[in-house]
Amino acid sequence: MKERICIIGAGPSGLAQLRAFQSAAAKGADMPEIVCYEKQADWGGLWRYDWRTGVDEHGNPNHASMYRYLWSNGPKEGLEFADYTFDEHFGKPIASYPPRAVLFDYIEGRVKKAGVRDKIRFNTVVRDVRFDNGKFEVTARDCATDKETREIFDNVIVATGHFSMPNVPHYPGFESFRGRILHAHDFRDAREFTGKDILILGTSYSAEDIGSQCWKYGCKSVTVAHRTAPMGFKWPDNWQEVPALVKVEGRTAYFKDGTSKEVDAIILCTGYKHHFNFLPDDLRLSTANRLAATDLYKGVVWVNNPALFYLGMQDQWFTFNMFDAQAWWVRDAILGRIELPEAKTMEADWKKRQADEDALADDYACIAYQGAYTQELIGETDYPSFDVEAANKAFYQWKKHKKEGIMTFRDHGYVSPMTGAMAPPHHTPWVKALDDSLEDYLQTEPAKTGQKIAG
Repeated sequence: MKERICIIGAGPSGLAQLRAFQSAAAKGADMPEIVCYEKQADWGGLWRYDWRTGVDEHGNPNHASMYRYLWSNGPKEGLEFADYTFDEHFGKPIASYPPRAVLFDYIEGRVKKAGVRDKIRFNTVVRDVRFDNGKFEVTARDCATDKETREIFDNVIVATGHFSMPNVPHYPGFESFRGRILHAHDFRDAREFTGKDILILGTSYSAEDIGSQCWKYGCKSVTVAHRTAPMGFKWPDNWQEVPALVKVEGRTAYFKDGTSKEVDAIILCTGYKHHFNFLPDDLRLSTANRLAATDLYKGVVWVNNPALFYLGMQDQWFTFNMFDAQAWWVRDAILGRIELPEAKTMEADWKKRQADEDALADDYACIAYQGAYTQELIGETDYPSFDVEAANKAFYQWKKHKKEGIMTFRDHGYVSPMTGAMAPPHHTPWVKALDDSLEDYLQTEPAKTGQKIAG
């Protein structure tokens, strides 16, 4: 009887896994039966924009954290597929910081070419996974038909991501705040805050990007409160960084240094939780958001049950191509091409990786660390090798350009690690590019929108 493989999630990681199996099949390998469950109505994971917040059309927690006008906050040269370049997909070179619609089109182009859509059960939520007598029983509900299924699998691959369950802190006065409070997960459109004074809690990527979006589309001011240290970029005049929020009274926010600010909205850019409510304790990953996840051999094998795998659970510099490296490696482990070691060796592996991570000096070392990890996995499979150092260099330059100008870094270009070609400039500087559509992005000249540019 054919082995059966369950993939949970059809975002970038799950699609990478489907592509990995399809690649092996195309080379003549005998394939197991593959079923991919996806709770959304289409593939793409977080790159699939959904206007809904709170719950989806079926009453389930909404997965999407994507918002309108999002442009890549890191260079595309750090996430390019080695087997499907941007040049191949678009038929021409494109700039280094595409908007969401362009990246979604790129992700979708590869899996359309691979022909894997028939493996995916859309609108299907995995409710429960159990392991007994060497097999997994997966309970899922088709939300379109409202029917439940229970099926048996030899392996389960969790590819649900970890940026969809918001971490929502409480501060005194939130209950009576006379404005809008939302988590970044529910942020959809910067134009909602045009002319508003906004307060952002947090100092990571969503804080800087959502703040930048709101500034670009005409908010009155941005105040960012930090618990440990400010981001320290060269912000516009109507942007300030302050110490931690203490409390809110009416519309007044009070900070740790004794200052205060009247605000219209509070946006919680306070991160996300690794959340797997469909898994029992003995199968559930519990880890901090770090480069070397706890209890995962090679970053992917659940050490307590090596028939279970996780993809994309690390904090991320590299993304799509790292997911590919993991997916190809997991595929080969399942197909018996890679032999898993004994439990104590797998345990020692993730602990050593975490110790190495803890010794890293700065972000540049972290980039190199994750690049080396990606290269390590690629070296053990037939995934096409690429110039990881060129990708590292793009990240290094990206960090430098952000320090030079947080509102202008997206106007720079970098060398593709796949083709060796330098990206061309976009037809419009980012601060003036108010249209994030695929059509506008791919044209050679900017559209005349007549829109007033904020900032």
